[in-house]
Amino acid sequence: MIATKGYAAQNPTAQLQPFNFNRREVGPHDVRIEIAFCGVCHSDLHQVRDEWGGSIYPMVPGHEIVGRISKVGSAVTKFKAGDLAGVGCFVDSCRVCESCRMGNEQYCEAGMAGTYNGYEMDKKTPTYGGYSNCIVVDENYTLRISEKLPLAAVAPLLCAGITTYSPLRHWKVGAGQRVAVVGLGGLGHMAVKFAVSFGASVTVLSSSPGKEADAKKLGAHHFVNTRDKIASKQVRKSFDFILDTVSAQHDLNFYLSLLKTDGTMVMVGIPPQAEPVDAFSLIGKRKTLAGSMIGGIRETQEMLDYCAENKIVSDIELIPIQQIEQAYQRMAKGDVRYRFVIDMATL
Repeated sequence: MIATKGYAAQNPTAQLQPFNFNRREVGPHDVRIEIAFCGVCHSDLHQVRDEWGGSIYPMVPGHEIVGRISKVGSAVTKFKAGDLAGVGCFVDSCRVCESCRMGNEQYCEAGMAGTYNGYEMDKKTPTYGGYSNCIVVDENYTLRISEKLPLAAVAPLLCAGITTYSPLRHWKVGAGQRVAVVGLGGLGHMAVKFAVSFGASVTVLSSSPGKEADAKKLGAHHFVNTRDKIASKQVRKSFDFILDTVSAQHDLNFYLSLLKTDGTMVMVGIPPQAEPVDAFSLIGKRKTLAGSMIGGIRETQEMLDYCAENKIVSDIELIPIQQIEQAYQRMAKGDVRYRFVIDMATL
C-alpha cells in the first residue's frame, strides 16, 4: 500500500483536517500521479456537508486533479513516467454497458466509480479524491495534459470545463446561434469562454449587475440583468440555446420564456429543491428542457486538447490547503472569480 497524505472531513459538520490513508499499489494497468493542483468544485462543499445525502466519511474531496506521473504499471501503454496527467470526476466504470461502449462512462448503467465519496467498482472499497499528495488510477481513466497551458488553471477543466463543453458540443452550438448562459460562476465563466470560441453570439443572464464587466472581459457579447424587467422582456423568445449553470433556486419558467421556437435549455447546475415547470412553458413553442452531466473520457480528452490549441483555461485563485474552509465559506457566498485551486505543495 502507498502511504498518502490528504485533507478529509470526518462528518458533515467537521472542518477538513489532515488525514493519512493508504492508496493501492500501482497495478499493471495503473499510473501513479503526484498531484500538483486540485480544483475546488461547489459539489465538494455539497458532498462534504452531506447536502445531497449518502455521503461517505471520512471524505477526501477533489475531482479536478492535475499532476505528473511518477510510476506506471507493467502493462501501461498510454503514459510514461514524467508525463503530465489529470483525473476528473470518475476513476472507473463497468466498461461493458452500452453507455461505456459509446464513450459515455459518466452514464454507466452499473454506476461509475466517483473519484471521491464513492466506491470502486467492487462497490466496497471507498474512493478518496484529490485533496491529497498522490492518486493511483487506471490508465484508461487518466487524461493527457498539455505542457502548453498553466497547470493550475487547467485543473478546473476536469469538471467545470467538461460540464459546460459537453452540452455545447452535444447540441451543436456554434456560429449563427444566439446562446444565453445563466449565471456567471465557476461553470458559467467556462460556458461563456467555450460558446464564444465556438462562434455563437453569447449573452450572460445574471441577477448580479456587478458581473457585467466580467462577462464582457470573458468574451460575452451581451449582458442582461434578470432583475431588470424591461431588459428581460426585451430578450423574450430570442435564444436558440440556454445553458443554465445556477445551483440556487430560480424560476425555470422565466428562462424557458426566453427561448425561440424549437429552442433548448440545458441544466448543469443542481438546485437544492426541484423547481416546477409549467407544461405551457414547453408546448407553446416546442421547446426542450434537458440536462447534462460532465462527459466521458474520450470527450474530456477532446476538450482538453481543444483548450490547449485555443489557449482556454479557467480563471482561478490559487490557495494553500490550509485555507480550504475559508474558500468553502467564500464559495458559498459566490465570492470567487471564478474557481479556487489548491496548491498541493502546501500539503
